Order: sequence, then structure tokens, then C-alpha cells
Amino acid sequence: MNAPVISPQPASTFDDPISGTPTHWEALHTFNPAAVVREGKVYVIYRAEDDSGSMKIGGHVSRLGLAVSDDGIHFRRMPQPVIYPAKDAQEERESPGGVEDPRIVESPAGGYVLTYTQWSRKLGRYSVGIATSNDLTHWQKHGPAFAGALEGRYDAYKYKSAAILTEVKGGRVVAARVQGKYWMFWGDLGIRAATSADLIHWVPVEASAGTPRVMLEPRAGKPDSDFPEAGPPPVLTREGIVMLYNAKNKDGAGADPSLKAGTYSVLRAVLSAKDPMKVIARTETPVFKPELPFEQSGQYAAGTTFGEGLVLFQGKWWLYYGCADSFVGVASTPAAK
Repeated sequence: MNAPVISPQPASTFDDPISGTPTHWEALHTFNPAAVVREGKVYVIYRAEDDSGSMKIGGHVSRLGLAVSDDGIHFRRMPQPVIYPAKDAQEERESPGGVEDPRIVESPAGGYVLTYTQWSRKLGRYSVGIATSNDLTHWQKHGPAFAGALEGRYDAYKYKSAAILTEVKGGRVVAARVQGKYWMFWGDLGIRAATSADLIHWVPVEASAGTPRVMLEPRAGKPDSDFPEAGPPPVLTREGIVMLYNAKNKDGAGADPSLKAGTYSVLRAVLSAKDPMKVIARTETPVFKPELPFEQSGQYAAGTTFGEGLVLFQGKWWLYYGCADSFVGVASTPAAK
């Protein structure tokens, strides 16, 4: 697509339960989307920033909006956010700051599991939150993914960007088990893994006590020279686990000279279908990168194509991505027979 599919709407208002006042909840930026197919339609859950706070990245309040499309391109938005900081059990972790950067999967038994970043400027802390829903509109927050895991040694750990492993079953893309467990790939500055029995409570895979094992690390001179970061939910295939991940280029020595400093592009890795911690292959160049004007202008002008939503729809794979921390874009490719 040569234009964003979701852009800011300054006129949208929402009665904020924290401040008790109306706010223009999607006035400044709408970006970094999750996506899922439900009843023959594409639903996108996107991060929306209001016009409060300071004019810098991370200085506003983020909430998650919901939009639906019959064709994957033209969207109707819900008038109110569906997940947002509120006076609930997660208030301290999400306010002031917000809820950010979602990824979504469908459970094999039905219903949906969302991973998102809980950000608190007050605490100076962020973590991956888990939320579940049966209808994509009403959500139950479950708190941090690693809460209480491994004797609580990750309770104060800073972590974000989490994508749960999926597979295609009967035309549906649903959460997948390997070795009898669900798998989640998470983190920036390097990609790590965690496992779960129920898609809600997660245990990090460790290299040693309190140190998570890093599967994908930065590579000098490559598009992920600064760091790799988890992308949309990976897919278990006959080839292995196909993972699209976000890559940031360094600024200075060790950067990929073919990309601008700080550019976020999308790379591809393949993991073993039997051992998700084993990396089989990894691309040297981007499979998707900022090229269009709206991917290189916005609040992150270095250029961003930040993939978070991947769906199988009408015989194609559709990648929904954030553009320059300001808009939502989409790209598609035919699905293999």
C-alpha cells in the first residue's frame, strides 16, 4: 500500500478514567499494530498516543484502539480504546505512561491472547502484560507475563516486545505447542524465549539463574547491528519456525552502511521446529524496509517499518506494521500452496 491504513484522528475523544477528563486519545500518533482474523474480517489493535505530556517519544499516554476491515485495507474504527490505563490492579504499571505495542494470537480452544507493553514513567519500568478476550472488545488484564516465575526473580525485570508462536490449522492461525508447551519470543537488544502451559503465565528460558538465554543477538555490519527485537507472532511450518523480527541499525561504527543510522527494518529467521531455541538461518538483508515517505517521516524520522501483526487472509499473508512511530501500514504476499 502506498498510504497508511490507519492515521491519527485528532477529533476522537475518550473520558480518561485516570484523570477524570476527556482526552484526544488518538490525536498524535497511531502505530505498532497487532492483527487477527475473526469471522472473515481483519481486526487490528493499534497503539494510539494522545496529545498530553511532553512532545517526545514516550512522553504521551498510549492506549490501544480497535479497527475492523472486510478487505484488509479499509478500516472502521471503534470510537473508544479497548485497552487503556485505568483504576484497576495494573494502574501502577501503566500510569502515567500507557499500554503499548500489542501482539495477538488466537487460542486453539477459541478466544484471544494479547501481549503488550506496560509502561510506567513513575516507576521507570516496563514489562510485558497479558490480556485475554472472547470478542476483541472486552479484555481481562492478567498482569506481567513473568509475575512470580522462577521464585520471582523476574518480578522487577524490564522487558517488552513479546510474540507467541502460532501455526495454521484449518485455515486459522492459532497458538502452537512445541515440546508440549506454548512458546513466546520476547525482548529488544536481543531476542529471548519463554514457555507456558496456559498462554497466561510464562517462564523465561534461562542461561543461568536470573539471566535469560539470548537466541538472536546483534550482528556488526548488518541491519540488526544495534539490536534485533521481537516482531509479529512467528509461524510453525514444514520448513521450521518462520520468524519475522524487527531490526535496528546502529548509528556509527558497526552499522550496516546500506541503511540510514537508526533505521528499523524487518528481517527473517528460521528456528528448528523441534527445538525453538535453535536458529537454523537468518537473513543478511531486510525482507522489508522503509522506502515510502510515510515510513520515513513522523516522530521517528530515521525510518521505521516495525512489524507486529501477521494474518492469513484471502489467500495472502498480510503484515501490519508501524511507520515512523506515527502510522499503521500494511503489505501482503501470496501464501504458499
